[in-house]
Amino acid sequence: MNISVLSDGGWGTALAKVLCENGHTVTLWGPFPDYIAEMARTRRNEKFLKGVELPEALRLESDLARAIAGAELAVLAAPSQFMRGLLEKLRPLPRPASLVYVNVAKGIETGSCKRVSELVTEFLGEVRYAILSGPSHAEEVARRIPTAVMTASRDPQAALLVQQAFMNEYLRVYTSDDVVGAELGGALKNVLALAAGILDGMGLGDNTKAALMTRGIVEMARLGEALGGRHETFSGLSGIGDLIVTCTSQHSRNRHVGEELGKGRKLAEIQKEMGLVVAEGVKTASSAYDLARRAGVETPIIDEVHASLYADKDPRLALRDLMLRDAKSERRPAG
Repeated sequence: MNISVLSDGGWGTALAKVLCENGHTVTLWGPFPDYIAEMARTRRNEKFLKGVELPEALRLESDLARAIAGAELAVLAAPSQFMRGLLEKLRPLPRPASLVYVNVAKGIETGSCKRVSELVTEFLGEVRYAILSGPSHAEEVARRIPTAVMTASRDPQAALLVQQAFMNEYLRVYTSDDVVGAELGGALKNVLALAAGILDGMGLGDNTKAALMTRGIVEMARLGEALGGRHETFSGLSGIGDLIVTCTSQHSRNRHVGEELGKGRKLAEIQKEMGLVVAEGVKTASSAYDLARRAGVETPIIDEVHASLYADKDPRLALRDLMLRDAKSERRPAG
C-alpha cells in the first residue's frame, strides 16, 4: 500500500518504520522543512525518537500535498491539540473517497472536548476512519519489542485494512467497532498516568499505585460508557492495557510529568524543560473534567488531577481527599 504518516513525532516515526518493514511504500510528513532535510540526511529523528535508524526506503516530505498524493491510508499522528491544524491543512487537498484515515493520537481537544473522530468529521466529512490504540510506547515498538494493540472502526473493511497494514511478528493487532471506547480509553489513561507519576514522585508504594490503577479503570469505564463507549473496551488493550504501561513505564511522558509534580515542581517549569515533547494528559485532564461535568459522572481521580494541574492544589492534599471520601461499595450499580 501507499501510506502517508502525518507527523514526525516519536510515535509517527515509529509507525512509519513498522509500515516500511511490512513492505509498504511510506511517506513521513513533518511541518518543518529544515528538520525533515536533517532527518533525510542523517536517517535519524534524534529530537523525538533517539537512537533509532530510519529505513532507507522511508520517504521524508515537508510538503503536505506531496505527502498525501496517492495515499491509500493516512496515519494521523499529530498530538490531539494540534490535530485541528493538521485537518485544516488537509481539507482543501485532493483525496480519494476510498482513503482510510487512522488516528494514532491519544487525547481530547480542549475547549471543544471533541475526540479526534469528531474533529475528522467536522473538517473532512464522513470519511473512512479508524483508530489504533493500545500499550505501545514508540521507543519499544521502533525496536521491535513485541506488543498487542487494537484498531476500531465503524467500517469493518477499514478495520481489517488497518489490521493487515500494521500487523507483524512484533505488533499484533486486534479489531473492534467501538470507536468511542477506544478513543476515550487511550485519552483518559493519560490523565491517570499523571496521577500514578505523582505517587512515584511522592515516594509512595506499589500498593498505592495498584489501588489507583484499579479504581482508575473503573472511573475510565464509567465516564466512557456515559459518553457512548462499551464497558468491555475499557477492559481491553485500549483501556487497561494502555493504562498499565502508561502508569508504570520509564518511557511515559505523562507519568514523568506527574512524578515531577509529586516532587513539588510546577507544571510550567516541567513543560518548559520538555520542550516540544508533548504529554497529552495535561490538556486532556481539562477536557476529561469538563466532559464528566457535562455527563454528570463522578470522576474523583480525574477531578483531583485537574485540581493539582489547574488549581495549584497540593498533590498530598489531593491524595488525602481521595482517601477520605465517603465509604463506598465496590459492586457496580445495576443498570
